[in-house]
Amino acid sequence: MIRYFTGSIIVTLLGLAAAFLWGEHVHNGTGFTCIYIALILGILEISLSFDNAVVNAMKLEKMSEKWRHRFITWGILIAVFGMRFLFPLLVVSIFAGIGILKVFNMALNDVDQYTHYLELTHAPIVTFGGAFLLMLFMDYFTEKEKSVHWLKPIELKIQKLNKIRGICTLTALLALGITLNILPLDIRTNVLISGIAGIITYLAVDGLAEWLEKRQEERAKLCADTVKCSGIVGFLYLELIDASFSLDGVLGAFALSQDIIIITIGLFIGAMFVRSLTIMLVEKKTLDKFLYLEHGAHWAIGVLAVLMFASTVVEVPEVVTGTLGLIFIVSAFVSSIIHNRHNKLAEDVRSD
Repeated sequence: MIRYFTGSIIVTLLGLAAAFLWGEHVHNGTGFTCIYIALILGILEISLSFDNAVVNAMKLEKMSEKWRHRFITWGILIAVFGMRFLFPLLVVSIFAGIGILKVFNMALNDVDQYTHYLELTHAPIVTFGGAFLLMLFMDYFTEKEKSVHWLKPIELKIQKLNKIRGICTLTALLALGITLNILPLDIRTNVLISGIAGIITYLAVDGLAEWLEKRQEERAKLCADTVKCSGIVGFLYLELIDASFSLDGVLGAFALSQDIIIITIGLFIGAMFVRSLTIMLVEKKTLDKFLYLEHGAHWAIGVLAVLMFASTVVEVPEVVTGTLGLIFIVSAFVSSIIHNRHNKLAEDVRSD
């Protein structure tokens, strides 16, 4: 077990040391306070991302060892410096019409103004993530060939909706329409664009991934370029899923600290542990052993998507999001254990 988390532990120690030095550099005597905040942010990121780890593991099982390694190395750099550091700066720059270097300077030296701009972009950001994740939720539960159900009465009803053409897109558009109807007029355009972008992004990446999978099935011998392309698409898909999961965590982090460096360090620690957990789930084939874990993760995704849409109107504490997601994951895990025990008892009875 420890070998999966060795890298994460090293990153944590280095990150906490960097947080201490940064705290002492910026405000003398606040080093240990910065360590504490970074730790809390890391724990918050992990608690919000259990379902993310399960979904990532589902996708990584179909990828080669090379691309799994790239997900840990390249992927963590994209996840941390792209989504948790550069993305908030870029969003503020675009919506406020300010150069990104000026925004970076603002984040370091005028955090109140930077936080103000970030709050103004909250609704469009979470709408993109909410639309993307709602599509992922609906796509999973409306799959025609799906034969295993956890919350059977509900999941069977959702699955029957696959008879309606484009049901995933229609559901996301309905959620977007309801949200727009509640929001103030001055931000509706930005929210609409973000929501549509989330839907289109999911359709584009998922469609391309599905097309490449069919190509792989049709061709017995694949050329190296096709395999490489498939790996790239899978990698991109995982990064987009991770990005959507991280949106609420990135925004919520500013409730604990307004220092973008400490926020990045804390989220880096959490993201690294989530990556390690993902690899462990894949290599130990945990999803095969616990039948309903995927279902629990996707229910957590559905709840997160709804809460993202809701957070455009009312404040939703991260502890609520994390707790609800954890409840679904733990419940699915327990249900899987019970299912395995029943199967074992049935096999023992048959053998007797």
